[in-house]
Amino acid sequence: MVKRIAAILLVILTFSLQSCTAVSATSGLRSYVDSTDGYQFLYPHGWVEVNVGNAADIVMHDIIEPSENVSVVISPVPEGKTLTDLGTPSEVGYKLSKSAIAPPGSGREAELVNAEKAESGAKTYYFLEYAVKLPNQERHNFASVAISRGKLFTFNASTTEKRWAKMQPMLKQVVSSFSVY
Repeated sequence: MVKRIAAILLVILTFSLQSCTAVSATSGLRSYVDSTDGYQFLYPHGWVEVNVGNAADIVMHDIIEPSENVSVVISPVPEGKTLTDLGTPSEVGYKLSKSAIAPPGSGREAELVNAEKAESGAKTYYFLEYAVKLPNQERHNFASVAISRGKLFTFNASTTEKRWAKMQPMLKQVVSSFSVY
Protein backbone atom coordinates (compact mmCIF):
# COMPACT_ATOMS: atom_id res chain seq x y z
CA MET A 1 0.00 0.00 0.00
CA VAL A 2 2.81 2.46 0.90
CA LYS A 3 4.57 1.68 -2.40
CA ARG A 4 1.36 2.36 -4.34
CA ILE A 5 0.84 5.74 -2.58
CA ALA A 6 4.50 6.64 -3.21
CA ALA A 7 4.14 5.75 -6.89
CA ILE A 8 0.99 7.88 -7.23
CA LEU A 9 2.68 10.81 -5.49
CA LEU A 10 5.70 10.43 -7.77
CA VAL A 11 3.47 10.54 -10.88
CA ILE A 12 1.61 13.61 -9.56
CA LEU A 13 4.88 15.35 -8.72
CA THR A 14 6.31 14.55 -12.16
CA PHE A 15 3.27 16.02 -13.95
CA SER A 16 3.32 19.07 -11.68
CA LEU A 17 6.97 19.73 -12.43
CA GLN A 18 6.43 19.28 -16.17
CA SER A 19 3.56 21.77 -16.19
CA CYS A 20 5.64 24.25 -14.17
CA THR A 21 8.46 24.09 -16.71
CA ALA A 22 6.09 24.56 -19.61
CA VAL A 23 4.64 27.69 -18.01
CA SER A 24 7.89 29.16 -16.67
CA ALA A 25 8.92 30.58 -20.06
CA THR A 26 6.17 33.20 -19.81
CA SER A 27 5.18 33.03 -16.16
CA GLY A 28 4.76 36.45 -14.63
CA LEU A 29 3.95 37.98 -18.01
CA ARG A 30 0.68 39.14 -19.50
CA SER A 31 -0.26 39.63 -23.14
CA TYR A 32 -1.09 42.98 -24.73
CA VAL A 33 -2.65 43.03 -28.20
CA ASP A 34 -3.42 46.13 -30.27
CA SER A 35 -5.43 44.74 -33.17
CA THR A 36 -6.10 48.23 -34.58
CA ASP A 37 -2.43 49.12 -35.07
CA GLY A 38 -1.32 45.50 -35.54
CA TYR A 39 1.15 44.64 -32.78
CA GLN A 40 1.41 42.58 -29.63
CA PHE A 41 3.83 41.90 -26.79
CA LEU A 42 4.18 40.43 -23.33
CA TYR A 43 4.61 42.63 -20.26
CA PRO A 44 5.15 41.90 -16.57
CA HIS A 45 2.28 41.45 -14.10
CA GLY A 46 2.06 44.53 -11.93
CA TRP A 47 2.73 46.93 -14.78
CA VAL A 48 0.02 49.41 -15.78
CA GLU A 49 -0.72 51.58 -18.79
CA VAL A 50 0.01 55.28 -18.34
CA ASN A 51 -1.09 58.21 -20.46
CA VAL A 52 1.76 60.29 -21.86
CA GLY A 53 -0.20 62.19 -24.50
CA ASN A 54 0.77 61.66 -28.11
CA ALA A 55 4.41 60.79 -27.38
CA ALA A 56 3.80 57.04 -27.80
CA ASP A 57 1.03 54.69 -28.85
CA ILE A 58 1.27 53.00 -25.45
CA VAL A 59 3.45 53.24 -22.36
CA MET A 60 3.37 50.82 -19.45
CA HIS A 61 5.40 50.96 -16.27
CA ASP A 62 5.91 49.06 -13.05
CA ILE A 63 3.75 50.22 -10.15
CA ILE A 64 6.60 49.79 -7.65
CA GLU A 65 9.49 50.90 -9.91
CA PRO A 66 7.79 53.45 -12.23
CA SER A 67 11.08 54.17 -14.02
CA GLU A 68 10.92 50.64 -15.51
CA ASN A 69 8.80 50.86 -18.59
CA VAL A 70 7.91 49.68 -22.07
CA SER A 71 6.56 51.80 -24.91
CA VAL A 72 5.53 51.53 -28.53
CA VAL A 73 6.12 54.41 -30.94
CA ILE A 74 4.68 54.24 -34.44
CA SER A 75 6.14 56.40 -37.22
CA PRO A 76 5.43 56.61 -40.95
CA VAL A 77 7.99 55.32 -43.45
CA PRO A 78 8.16 56.03 -47.17
CA GLU A 79 5.91 53.71 -49.13
CA GLY A 80 7.46 50.38 -50.04
CA LYS A 81 10.47 50.77 -47.73
CA THR A 82 11.63 47.76 -45.76
CA LEU A 83 13.68 47.74 -42.60
CA THR A 84 16.79 46.71 -44.52
CA ASP A 85 16.18 49.65 -46.89
CA LEU A 86 16.58 51.93 -43.86
CA GLY A 87 19.98 50.41 -43.07
CA THR A 88 21.77 47.67 -41.18
CA PRO A 89 20.85 47.03 -37.53
CA SER A 90 23.81 49.19 -36.43
CA GLU A 91 22.89 52.03 -38.81
CA VAL A 92 19.23 52.03 -37.74
CA GLY A 93 20.30 51.76 -34.10
CA TYR A 94 22.59 54.75 -34.46
CA LYS A 95 19.88 56.82 -36.20
CA LEU A 96 17.36 55.89 -33.51
CA SER A 97 19.79 56.90 -30.77
CA LYS A 98 20.21 60.34 -32.33
CA SER A 99 16.55 60.96 -33.17
CA ALA A 100 14.62 59.39 -30.29
CA ILE A 101 16.72 58.09 -27.41
CA ALA A 102 19.19 60.98 -27.08
CA PRO A 103 18.23 63.74 -29.51
CA PRO A 104 20.30 66.93 -29.59
CA GLY A 105 19.50 69.22 -26.67
CA SER A 106 17.94 66.44 -24.55
CA GLY A 107 20.84 66.25 -22.11
CA ARG A 108 21.03 62.50 -22.75
CA GLU A 109 23.79 60.40 -24.30
CA ALA A 110 23.15 56.98 -25.81
CA GLU A 111 25.69 54.35 -26.74
CA LEU A 112 24.57 51.51 -29.00
CA VAL A 113 25.87 48.42 -27.17
CA ASN A 114 24.51 45.71 -29.47
CA ALA A 115 22.52 45.46 -32.70
CA GLU A 116 21.14 42.24 -34.19
CA LYS A 117 18.80 41.20 -36.97
CA ALA A 118 16.16 38.47 -36.68
CA GLU A 119 13.53 37.06 -39.03
CA SER A 120 10.14 35.88 -37.83
CA GLY A 121 7.81 34.68 -40.52
CA ALA A 122 7.91 37.29 -43.28
CA LYS A 123 8.97 40.08 -40.90
CA THR A 124 12.43 41.45 -40.15
CA TYR A 125 13.20 42.74 -36.67
CA TYR A 126 16.20 44.63 -35.38
CA PHE A 127 17.04 44.17 -31.70
CA LEU A 128 18.99 47.08 -30.26
CA GLU A 129 20.61 47.55 -26.86
CA TYR A 130 21.64 50.93 -25.47
CA ALA A 131 23.47 52.32 -22.46
CA VAL A 132 21.89 55.72 -21.80
CA LYS A 133 23.27 58.50 -19.63
CA LEU A 134 20.87 61.12 -18.30
CA PRO A 135 21.92 64.08 -16.17
CA ASN A 136 20.83 62.31 -12.96
CA GLN A 137 21.06 58.58 -13.75
CA GLU A 138 22.22 55.84 -16.08
CA ARG A 139 19.74 53.56 -17.82
CA HIS A 140 19.71 50.51 -20.04
CA ASN A 141 17.32 50.17 -22.99
CA PHE A 142 16.33 47.27 -25.23
CA ALA A 143 14.42 47.98 -28.41
CA SER A 144 12.81 45.99 -31.18
CA VAL A 145 12.21 47.72 -34.49
CA ALA A 146 10.04 46.45 -37.35
CA ILE A 147 8.09 47.73 -40.35
CA SER A 148 4.55 46.68 -41.12
CA ARG A 149 1.87 48.23 -43.33
CA GLY A 150 3.98 51.30 -44.10
CA LYS A 151 4.75 52.08 -40.46
CA LEU A 152 7.90 51.82 -38.38
CA PHE A 153 7.20 50.26 -34.98
CA THR A 154 9.69 50.87 -32.19
CA PHE A 155 9.16 48.85 -29.02
CA ASN A 156 11.39 50.00 -26.18
CA ALA A 157 11.97 48.56 -22.69
CA SER A 158 13.99 50.50 -20.16
CA THR A 159 15.32 50.26 -16.61
CA THR A 160 17.93 51.95 -14.47
CA GLU A 161 21.49 50.68 -14.66
CA LYS A 162 21.21 49.87 -10.93
CA ARG A 163 18.43 47.31 -11.66
CA TRP A 164 19.83 46.15 -14.99
CA ALA A 165 21.37 42.89 -13.76
CA LYS A 166 18.10 41.80 -12.15
CA MET A 167 15.80 42.92 -14.98
CA GLN A 168 17.88 41.98 -18.04
CA PRO A 169 16.51 38.44 -18.62
CA MET A 170 12.89 39.53 -18.26
CA LEU A 171 13.32 42.64 -20.42
CA LYS A 172 14.98 40.58 -23.15
CA GLN A 173 12.03 38.18 -23.06
CA VAL A 174 9.55 41.07 -23.22
CA VAL A 175 11.32 42.74 -26.16
CA SER A 176 11.68 39.40 -27.98
CA SER A 177 7.92 38.88 -27.63
CA PHE A 178 7.09 42.02 -29.62
CA SER A 179 5.58 41.25 -33.01
CA VAL A 180 3.81 43.19 -35.74
CA TYR A 181 1.27 41.94 -38.26
